[in-house]
Amino acid sequence: MGRVEGKVAFITGAARGQGRSHAVKLASEGADIIAVDRCEDFSTIGYPMASQEDLDETARLVEKEGRRIVTVKADVRDAAQMRAAVQQGIDELGKIDIVVAQAGVAGMKGEPQRQAWADVVDTNLVGTINAVQAAMPHLGDGASIIATGSTAALMDVSKVDQPGKDLGGAAYVFSKRALSQFIHDLATHLAPAGIRANVLHPTNCNTDMLQSEPMYRSFRPDLEHPTRADAEPAFGVQQAMRIPFIEPEDSSNMVLFLASDESRYVTGMQMRVDGGGYLKWYDYHI
Repeated sequence: MGRVEGKVAFITGAARGQGRSHAVKLASEGADIIAVDRCEDFSTIGYPMASQEDLDETARLVEKEGRRIVTVKADVRDAAQMRAAVQQGIDELGKIDIVVAQAGVAGMKGEPQRQAWADVVDTNLVGTINAVQAAMPHLGDGASIIATGSTAALMDVSKVDQPGKDLGGAAYVFSKRALSQFIHDLATHLAPAGIRANVLHPTNCNTDMLQSEPMYRSFRPDLEHPTRADAEPAFGVQQAMRIPFIEPEDSSNMVLFLASDESRYVTGMQMRVDGGGYLKWYDYHI
């Protein structure tokens, strides 16, 4: 029996990257999937978003694991679209046990900067709230909510020089910090009902977001047109371990743990998969 056998997971940002990895990982352990993605570019964000073809590929990979999947093209910024996506999933799969709020964008070097700020905050923070609130009426004892933060939410910017200090980059830091506070407070509220809520904080992850020209410029502002080869040595500034990034599966392993009954008494936690990045910014404390 799989570690999440018979459960249903509602996953945003599921068309590629970490979201797809989470969907396939949970399916491989027995879960059926409701996979949601915007599948449309932002004019303010300097790298392409996932496509409908990407979402279709996620569906193919989940079905390859022998599990059912419902795919929905929907924008997390729109609460009505999230409610409709949840209802479509419920109609076909009957329930929701797991929420993985993965959808997110990085606005580094986004133009125009004020709109980039709004798009990042509306996706990363408001989108997480919309996804969770849409699923909430369907969650019961034993359910698990997992939101994706970032090491950016934990970074002490007064001590550490960080990439992406433009307005769009600052929106990323703000949105991930606020998301973390939201899930912390939500966990307190939901604990008496037996519903858990935790945040996963990955460091640099080897996805299309990281491997993009705006991110390369954020890590190598000294170069006009940096390449991956130029930027990759600088990626390591984020981690204590000698790695440039983690892989999506590293995040998915934590998602699986938090979704499973193995973590049945784990709630309100900020779970880091960061290659020791936190160790670089803070002295030991409880």
